Amino acid sequence: MIIEHPLLGPRDMREFVYLGDAALIERPDGMSETAAGDFHAYVYRRDNPAGLHRELWFHEQGDRSWLVVTRNTVTHEIVKVELARDAARALGRGR
Repeated sequence: MIIEHPLLGPRDMREFVYLGDAALIERPDGMSETAAGDFHAYVYRRDNPAGLHRELWFHEQGDRSWLVVTRNTVTHEIVKVELARDAARALGRGR
């Protein structure tokens, strides 16, 4: 599988490490009243969909960037690749 890196162009997936659901970007507020339940869900409750899914990938054998890859888990077709930094900013969590 080829991942179209936003900065480096097409890269073989073997350069990356898959790190799971991109929802990890949306870390709960540790100071909220519901923090214990929110963190339980954040750590242990994950979707495992058949179809489009946003995933975190780390470019371990390259520039060590974090990517959010939107991929069809059935066909492995990659629909979108973005820097995790940009995805977090879009959520209002980046600086």
